[in-house]
Amino acid sequence: MSLFKARDWWSAVLGEGEEFDQGCLCVGDVDNSGTGHDKVVVGSYMGMLRIFSPHASKSSEGDVTDAQLLEVQLQNAIIQVEVGKFVSCSELFHLAVLHPRKLSVYSVSGTAGNVEHGDQYQLKLVYEHNLQRTACNMTHGTFGGGTGHHSLCIQSMDGMLMFFEQDSYSFGRFLPGFLLPGPLVYNPRTDSFLTVSSARQLESYKYETLAVATEAEGRQDPDLPLKPGGKRLMPDWTFVLGEQALDLSVPSFSHSSSSIFILGERNLYCLRDNGQIRFMKKLEFNPSCFLPYATVMDGTTNLLLGNHTNMLLVYQDVTLKWAAQLSFVPVAVRVANFLELKGVVVSLSSDGHLLCSYMGTDPSFFSTPKVDAREADYEQVDAEMKKLQKIIRDATRTQDILPKTNTDDDLIVTAVVSSSMDSPSVNTHTHTHTHTQFHTQTDSSFLLSLSAAGSDPRYQRPARPFSSCPGELRSHLISLLLVLCRLVSSPLLMWSLLCLQVKVKASCVLQSSKLTVSVQPPLAVTQDQFVLEPMGVGSSTVVAFSVFLNGRYPPTDLTGDITVSYSSPTGVPRVLQARFSLPLVLVCVPSSPTRTTKFKITVDTNQPPVDLRSIFPAFSVKSEDKDGNSLAFQFLSGAKVTVVASKTSQRYRVQSDTFDDMWLVVKELVRKFDQHFSKLGVKDFRKSFSGPLPLQDYFLSVDHHFQLRVSAQQYQDLLSERAVQFRAIQRRLLTRFKDKTPAPLQNLDTLLDATYSQVMALAEAAEENRALLEEAFVRLRSATHLLVLLLSLWQGLTPDQTAILEATLLPLLQDTPQLGWEESCDAAVSHLLRTCLSRSPKDQATSLAQVGGPVLGLPRDTARLKKHITLLCDRIGKGGRLTLASEANVQVPAQVQNLAAPGGVEPIAEVAGDGEELELQQEATVFIKKKHPSKKVKKDKDSKEKKEVSKEPLEATVREDAGDAVEPIREKKESKKDSSKEAKKDSSSSKEKKESSKEKKEKEASKESGDKKVSRKSSVKVKEKKKEPEAGDA
Repeated sequence: MSLFKARDWWSAVLGEGEEFDQGCLCVGDVDNSGTGHDKVVVGSYMGMLRIFSPHASKSSEGDVTDAQLLEVQLQNAIIQVEVGKFVSCSELFHLAVLHPRKLSVYSVSGTAGNVEHGDQYQLKLVYEHNLQRTACNMTHGTFGGGTGHHSLCIQSMDGMLMFFEQDSYSFGRFLPGFLLPGPLVYNPRTDSFLTVSSARQLESYKYETLAVATEAEGRQDPDLPLKPGGKRLMPDWTFVLGEQALDLSVPSFSHSSSSIFILGERNLYCLRDNGQIRFMKKLEFNPSCFLPYATVMDGTTNLLLGNHTNMLLVYQDVTLKWAAQLSFVPVAVRVANFLELKGVVVSLSSDGHLLCSYMGTDPSFFSTPKVDAREADYEQVDAEMKKLQKIIRDATRTQDILPKTNTDDDLIVTAVVSSSMDSPSVNTHTHTHTHTQFHTQTDSSFLLSLSAAGSDPRYQRPARPFSSCPGELRSHLISLLLVLCRLVSSPLLMWSLLCLQVKVKASCVLQSSKLTVSVQPPLAVTQDQFVLEPMGVGSSTVVAFSVFLNGRYPPTDLTGDITVSYSSPTGVPRVLQARFSLPLVLVCVPSSPTRTTKFKITVDTNQPPVDLRSIFPAFSVKSEDKDGNSLAFQFLSGAKVTVVASKTSQRYRVQSDTFDDMWLVVKELVRKFDQHFSKLGVKDFRKSFSGPLPLQDYFLSVDHHFQLRVSAQQYQDLLSERAVQFRAIQRRLLTRFKDKTPAPLQNLDTLLDATYSQVMALAEAAEENRALLEEAFVRLRSATHLLVLLLSLWQGLTPDQTAILEATLLPLLQDTPQLGWEESCDAAVSHLLRTCLSRSPKDQATSLAQVGGPVLGLPRDTARLKKHITLLCDRIGKGGRLTLASEANVQVPAQVQNLAAPGGVEPIAEVAGDGEELELQQEATVFIKKKHPSKKVKKDKDSKEKKEVSKEPLEATVREDAGDAVEPIREKKESKKDSSKEAKKDSSSSKEKKESSKEKKEKEASKESGDKKVSRKSSVKVKEKKKEPEAGDA
């Protein structure tokens, strides 16, 4: 709030419930008194016209009545009032009043009174114009360079400018590209009209251009030809504002400062008459109105600017000179000269507060009252101090980022999965407060309990099957579909429905809560969102829904999420998330085993063989094996997976004709083994995978998914081309149809039909490819999960290492056209190969020094990705550690410190040649240790040697990805290095001596034959440059 307030000189409240705007206020000598003193004219949207002559009075009573000259109720709303010389045969000032459909010009005359009531004023109508279009605003001036009398220009709501010369209508013109009306003002210096269009730019139209333009009988169509004798209306100049303008002003008090002021929503602009900007002021508030007025300094302009914080600011160009506080938000402001005071600021609010004020210093000082002195009660102060200190200690002791929940949980969610495919089973349970637990009671019945203390607020919005239908209708449609499937007697579809019940129990009052269910595609639910009724303390609500397979391929995971969002009694939003597991019988049925299959996986254990029928009792119905050594799982999609237990060894073989379909069975088999042996009390149970990793089988899924992505991109490109062709043909046909002289179509209609058929065929093919791509991505996720499981069993990875590997190979939960699985997985695998799975700390530090990288995009092929995945599995198999903490513990060698600077490292090639790589490493290390031969050739070789020195450490790191030919040599070197530390020291000292002797010999030889060495080293560099592309091609 400003310290200085606007000094009230005269004020009035106009009517009750009336509305005013910026055009409803004007000042001038409207009664032609001849004294030069202004009168205040105010019109309202209610049609009330008032004229005031403010003056200071000692008594506050009767000030408004004495100052009011006239009050007339007009029939129509008053949009704008202006004072000027609007009558041709008179030099007196008249009042122009703009109504929505009428323009009226009045004369105000006063008659001296002979009694104490004072003078009498009358309002007489001189002439009026009935408007054919709804008016928005108007401006006046000496249009066309005339002198003496003023003309009027009215802008309609549909963009027409109507010109009136006193009591006659001149012409009308439509503004080009009009959408919504903006402020309008006349510039007498250039005889032009200024307005702000809907394109948020200031446009200037000369009066002469408007006069000779095409007559406005209707809106001007830019595509139609002009009428003979007319010209197309174009602005003289434009200036882009970038925001909507609130008001325009062209001050005419000084011809030396030719300026145009525009008040925007966030900025104040000042332009010259030719459209060039003089200055711009960014406002830190929302303005409401402004007014430029005369200043005592040449070349500057003062402005009054009101804002929505009840402030009236005074600017001199862009410098704030004064700020005054008002009691309302001004919508219009004027400067007037009265009998007793000149330069009075007249401001008007939207609800009718009219204020005449002046600037001054009237600070309001507040002095605090004196308080009676009293003696302090030290015992009471001490007790209060101890109480506050205890509260502070308790708060700091239990301080945490998240607020602690109460001992009693607000909400408890329990999910019950049906043990059969028809009726749900009800189970009793006890819940815990901090963890989510699963309780197995029957073969396929799972119970889940969750409390608020162990909830995770992060969750995802599930996909909604049949989203175009309401919830009840969707449930009925799905039930009807399943009944039809049973009528068809399909053995696969009869088992494809599973019922679930979710019980929500409240421990406090809950007003509104929502429950959301999400499952993995292609699984779907009959209803995925529930709005729960308000619950009291101890009340519970049960919701039921069904899960079914909505596709011809198995899902990646048989788990689902339940999310409950609610507000606590204190208003804090909270989210509870629970997870339930679905049985395997939802997606497959028992079948007879198959002996010959394409893909096989063998899992080893350290315990005697287990009867498979006891582990999978629901799938032992059609098993022909009486010993329980084999079981078959028939998926609803048609694939069959067979599990065979060895009779003599502790091995189990899973086989199928599709690689990815084995994932769910292998996962369930491993989980059942863990449960079975944990019940028996076996603590040293171990499971492993000894066979080779089926990478080639896995790469088939990768190639299939990648080919579908390439096809989707090709379909998109073809659709774009055909759409461009379709629009071009449409334009050609439209041009032919618009032509007045008929012309042959030249088979354009046939071409249009053919293009339309191609577009529709491509759209259908793209939609079919999209469905196949979704299926391929789900199958790729299943194959990737299976590969991760086999890797963890092969190397005995910990759960943390398995999680890192899974996050690396499955970085995306959903494939998108902008970012796909191939490029994301390649980037993640490359990061592991360069950090925690790198061969040496030097290579790891070199990779950490790199900043940025290429933008991820669809690769040309999958060769690089498959090579990286193969290299990842190879390094894990050779004892590589998967950890995220290794990056921070890397010690940067001295040779790599120079490369750790930003911009000093190039990308490292993953794979190099076989035979030439070791020679390249030896030549590079020797070349680093050599010194320059002479000072003469130093300048010529300086730039080349710097480049090679920066490349040599990178070339040394290339060898980490070399083939089998390099690995034995490196293993021998590592064994020699690990023999003894003393041998290392002796060898390093002998090497240093040899290097120093070699350097001395090289210096002497360089003095004698410097030119020969230059040519020799240049040839060595050429050879190395030829070998580098071979190492980097991979």
